[in-house]
Amino acid sequence: MRHRFVPILLLAALVAALVAGCGGDSSSAEKDPAEAAPPTASVFVEAKIQPDGEIAENVDSLAEKVAGIENVGALITEEIEKAASAEGQQLDFEKEIEPWLGEEVGLFLQEYDGENFNGVGGALQVSDEGEAESFLGEKIEAGGEKLKDGEYEGVKFKSQADGTAFGFSEGLLLYAQDEKVFKQMIDALKGENLAGADAFDEATENEPDGSVANVYVDIGGLIDEAGQGIEAETQLGLEVLGIEPKGSTALVSLVPGSETLEIDLNSNLTSSTAAGGDASDLLGSLPAGSVVAFATAEYGKSLQQMIDRVDENGIPGQIPPHQFKSSLEQSGIDLESIIGSIGDVGAFVEGNGQRNLGGALVIESTNPTEAQNTVKNLGLLLRATGTPGITAISEGGLSGFSIRAPELGSKPLVVAAGGSKIAISYGPKPATAALSGKAGTLADDPTFKAAQEALGGTPISAFVNGRSAVQLIETLTSPLEQAELMEAKPYLDKLGYVAVGGSSSDHSTTAKIVAGLAK
Repeated sequence: MRHRFVPILLLAALVAALVAGCGGDSSSAEKDPAEAAPPTASVFVEAKIQPDGEIAENVDSLAEKVAGIENVGALITEEIEKAASAEGQQLDFEKEIEPWLGEEVGLFLQEYDGENFNGVGGALQVSDEGEAESFLGEKIEAGGEKLKDGEYEGVKFKSQADGTAFGFSEGLLLYAQDEKVFKQMIDALKGENLAGADAFDEATENEPDGSVANVYVDIGGLIDEAGQGIEAETQLGLEVLGIEPKGSTALVSLVPGSETLEIDLNSNLTSSTAAGGDASDLLGSLPAGSVVAFATAEYGKSLQQMIDRVDENGIPGQIPPHQFKSSLEQSGIDLESIIGSIGDVGAFVEGNGQRNLGGALVIESTNPTEAQNTVKNLGLLLRATGTPGITAISEGGLSGFSIRAPELGSKPLVVAAGGSKIAISYGPKPATAALSGKAGTLADDPTFKAAQEALGGTPISAFVNGRSAVQLIETLTSPLEQAELMEAKPYLDKLGYVAVGGSSSDHSTTAKIVAGLAK
């Protein structure tokens, strides 16, 4: 406890923020915890207390429905008090901490060396510095430790035997892993800090309403701090995708609802090949029994940009620059025609066990004629690359070809066109289900509808049927893994769905993941 009391206090404050409504009135003099973080901090975690208690109600509602816990705050606070007691200290959170606890808490990480962060600090808003300081001093010294006094830029602080330091300034309790980091925090409060950095300001502008916690990550900064650079092959892949990580950031936010848990991601780490758009119609047209399904919009445009970049850069040791397209043309393959006919692309997995596990990749084309031509051109492409075992198929309104090979097992790989869609599947059944729609579609499934509604105005791009996924995982796990799964199963059985949605542009990428409870 002598060395851990202040970190435990910060944890208690984070708990208070997560359960909401248990902090005292905040003084207007309190600064934002981000103002105590150095401007170069590459990771910053913040949490807030919501005075109206809405977040607390949502968290309690979720906890009760999933785990039968009526009051999360009371439970976690009790555990913190037990942890303090185990270290030889008595802690009454309600009487000793709540009266001076402010509204926000933050933690920053910096100086990443590729494995660890070498600069860590935290800031907690307090409404009464004097009362908070007296409480901390008494608790730490009661543990038998003598604190070392220090002062920097007019701010008094105390150091513990392990080198950690804490003090108060501008309505904040400051805690750092050592005096060096503590002094950096004072410099930040008095000068340039993370809160005033343009990258941080731009990232946090997209913070969603009702978020209980946010994590800011300076992606480019982490790469620079690691000092390892990016491997040549990885760099080539990023170039092909049109991604430049330097200067990029991301903000991840946690938003609890009464029956949902939402994770929002906003980032300026974008790909110039990302087409954006809405592929929810294709996703909704996939088979109703899909366990997992996803779709991406205007994939042909993205693929065209990727091919153009590959052609421009070549493939080191294999294809010289500006030779990729021409080499295919010499083989009689019209790659531009194939790509030009591709619209939205989706995929699904169905089945409840290894015996009936299946799925298909589904490609939308501009029209039925283009779909037929695309399948034909794909056949030519495979024959040109020497792929054996290709057989033409034409039945049930589907036309295309199949590929048989020993490594594929008992079923062939089927490539077929039906209407304006193309399906590529292991065995004919998934392709038939995807192209005919006779067995029903996700758009008619109540669970899919609930998932789509949970995303609000964000187009849905991926869907997981919670109960079906748990059942499938259960049948595929080994006997050794079954015990662990059984422990988690009572909670997993409460999962109704996972919905993923998002969009992208030239300047930003947004994504939303919502996990909803089963009805």
